[in-house]
Amino acid sequence: MNNVVNRRALRASALALAVGLVLVAGCKRDADSTAPAPAEGTAATQPGTIETPAATSAPVELRDVIETSPQAVVGISYPADIARYPGLAKALSDYAGSARGELQQAVDGLGNDKPTMPYELSLSFEKVLETPQLVVVSADGSRYTGGAHGEPLVARFVWLPEQQQMLTADKLVADAKGWKAVSDYVADQLRERVATRLSSEDMDPGQLQESLRSASRMIADGTEPSADNFRQFQPLTGADGKISAVRFVFPPYQVGPYSDGTQTVDVPASVLAPHVGAPYAGLFAAG
Repeated sequence: MNNVVNRRALRASALALAVGLVLVAGCKRDADSTAPAPAEGTAATQPGTIETPAATSAPVELRDVIETSPQAVVGISYPADIARYPGLAKALSDYAGSARGELQQAVDGLGNDKPTMPYELSLSFEKVLETPQLVVVSADGSRYTGGAHGEPLVARFVWLPEQQQMLTADKLVADAKGWKAVSDYVADQLRERVATRLSSEDMDPGQLQESLRSASRMIADGTEPSADNFRQFQPLTGADGKISAVRFVFPPYQVGPYSDGTQTVDVPASVLAPHVGAPYAGLFAAG
């Protein structure tokens, strides 16, 4: 028992060290870097969409990663017991592998040079929901390969244990009419949020109107009614285990500037349920 406790303590300490190194590097970048940030209004690069097989019997071993070198720092952590869902575990492994591959490509491009600040990958997978019908894992982190700040990495994985498959946005909502309803609801919420925030700031009327127009353009572009714009989501469940709302997640640059960070909007089941694909309607709360 003491050995198990010691191993867990060692793992936690090592992860804390890796995260600390990443945070120190990030703070130094913010203070010292003069390189331009990515253009606002464009989404940061994300690892490619992971196509998960409907079922897999092959076990996938996920191990936390802590690596440091003069050129790069890598820290990746996984939920402790996620390997019990092999298909989901493979999707997480593939996502992390894609993120590491892009970091390594940038490191290889350095040749023998040493960057002013080490390149880095910080990625944390967290299990945010687990029921007999749904397992949801969030992935949040960043990848830094030069510039003023890192590229945000934001993903959500919704696994259906009974069907042994991933629930993706194109399966969740069945048609264009459904995405229009989602788009309208989400855009209204985001615009109201921006208007409330800007109205509390000390701006002259002309500046306020221009800021509102600029924000509205970004929101309209990032919430066009298509599955691709809403591919990151996580169900929220009530006491009965049924989905009461779906939280759509938008990485920086999709619906606002980098400074706004990752944004979310919860769409209630009453808005979504009429448009959910027939095989998944039973997951939602009635009414």
